[in-house]
Amino acid sequence: MDSGEKMSKVVLGYSGGLDTSVAIKWLQDKYSLEVIAVTVDLGQPENMKEVKEKAEDLGAKCYVIDAKKEFVEDYVFPSLKANAMYEDAYPLSTAVGRPLIAKLLVDIARKEGAEYIAHGCTAKGNDQVRFDVSVMALAPEMKIIAPMREWIATREEKIAYAKQHNIPVPVKKGTPYSIDENLWGRSIECGVLEDPGVEPPEEIYSWTSSPETSPDTPCYMEIYFEKGIPKSLDGKPYEPVDLINTLNHLAGVHGVGRIDHVENRLVGIKSREVYECPAATVLLTAHKALEYLTLPGDLLHFKKHLELKYSEQIYYGLWFSPLREALTSFFEKVQESVTGCVTLKLFKGSAIVVARESDQSLYSEGLSTYANGDMFNHSAAEGFIYIWGLPLKVSALAKCKTGINPTGKKISGETGSNLNFGLNGNKHMVKGGS
Repeated sequence: MDSGEKMSKVVLGYSGGLDTSVAIKWLQDKYSLEVIAVTVDLGQPENMKEVKEKAEDLGAKCYVIDAKKEFVEDYVFPSLKANAMYEDAYPLSTAVGRPLIAKLLVDIARKEGAEYIAHGCTAKGNDQVRFDVSVMALAPEMKIIAPMREWIATREEKIAYAKQHNIPVPVKKGTPYSIDENLWGRSIECGVLEDPGVEPPEEIYSWTSSPETSPDTPCYMEIYFEKGIPKSLDGKPYEPVDLINTLNHLAGVHGVGRIDHVENRLVGIKSREVYECPAATVLLTAHKALEYLTLPGDLLHFKKHLELKYSEQIYYGLWFSPLREALTSFFEKVQESVTGCVTLKLFKGSAIVVARESDQSLYSEGLSTYANGDMFNHSAAEGFIYIWGLPLKVSALAKCKTGINPTGKKISGETGSNLNFGLNGNKHMVKGGS
């Protein structure tokens, strides 16, 4: 490149961790690119000022974007309305943050006139898919570089590279865990966790107390939802970010939110993942309970099918797909009646719903009670059961005509054609052969 030639720009999703720190130097040396680092604050504990200074010390321009409010309102809450849980275990804390980061990377790339977008994901993880596909959906003209996918290096080799180039990294050889955090959860992998037969050591946990050492007195809390969105705790209104932060602390103290899961990654391998998701665990538990109180049964059952698909869309990196957007519209409509209060008991690692109430409740004590005041029409039950089971009875009749009873055994004594079946109690007796 001539000295007067302008360098091409690459926007790098920058966390300040090992992979993205060495990626700055790698992109500069291998591709002679001007690196613009973008750090998106989704509630991770890093000191953003220090992260910015570190990127600048490595020769990169750096943006720090506080996106916590947007993350909760536009990504977390829609996921909560869908009860989004991958494989019924993982609240998608890391996964649901990636499309927002990708969106902001695209925004900065266009602002800076960059040709490339880069990230620190490896070839074995799901995040590479989430970033690449999101960028493709939002900016198909952008070129994508994944340094850790091109440079296949072990963790120890990357640490050695950092040391060689005087790059400070917040990881030591004796603590090989890979950790990702945002408001919705904390994920931990690598090290001894790569053996699914080993119990996670207590040292990996940061947000949650061990159930064994958590308080011996349970904590009761009341959460108020309005159209599926949590608005207050114990009668006190909270802004979205503050509410989740508060719940992370309160539930974490009682050991709530630990998840140990062998997960099926999109790239075709199984991976042992450990998560801490206190607020997510509490809110998902409470939200589901309120839906059971306020939604009709058929809608609840149908919604569960769509929840599975919605969760997969997030996990598979398809947040910006037309299907995900259409599903979001469905869930928004469903939440119109999901308003009310849910009381939970937090104790020794569990979050149990103990009460729920709503002006939109479909529960009728008069219909449900077995005590005085029962309003249920008992005489209607026999007729309902007859109509409900009639197709099965007719099917059984057809089988018996062949001399085989509905269990598959041959009818003895008399042939099926001579059997009589009452299709309406003792009325209208019909011979099997007629």
